[in-house]
Amino acid sequence: MSKAAVFFGTGFEEIEALAVVDILRRAGVETAMASVMDQRHVEGAHNIMVETDMLDREVDFDQTDLIVLPGGAAGTKHLEACELLMAQVDAFAGQGKLVAAICAAPSILGHRGILRGRKACSYPSFESHLDGAEVLQQPAVIDGNIITGRGMGAAIPFSLAILEKLQGKEAARQMAETIIYQE
Repeated sequence: MSKAAVFFGTGFEEIEALAVVDILRRAGVETAMASVMDQRHVEGAHNIMVETDMLDREVDFDQTDLIVLPGGAAGTKHLEACELLMAQVDAFAGQGKLVAAICAAPSILGHRGILRGRKACSYPSFESHLDGAEVLQQPAVIDGNIITGRGMGAAIPFSLAILEKLQGKEAARQMAETIIYQE
């Protein structure tokens, strides 16, 4: 079974984070919600409080197949400031393990040089941070082991793209049908 870790920093975009958790858990992917804030309760960009499963330092990265970075301008800054998480993002990207980021969070991958020579997308005002990427205006983009999404309205296609990488196109198609998602 695949294992995913979704990271939460104060100011995260609630739907972007929780849609991924919801869809992956529905598909049977063991999905941990991890806080980078030194406490399990993390407040989203729209004042929705979420209790995460663990702190970032409690994640067993060796047993994790996928790192997910939700957006939100403030949440993204908190994620990028977490040295432990950034070291793991670099390691995952370098080892060909899956890294997914949506909205403002793909800027982190751009700042770290992970998007050079790749196709990617982000929230429009963060496209200038996708250093070296071919920037696309699609809801979600898969380029090898890197998955990016544009924003809140793309949370479901982004989540389905992640599921496709973990379990295949048919699993993603069946999930879209189950949740009544139509492109």
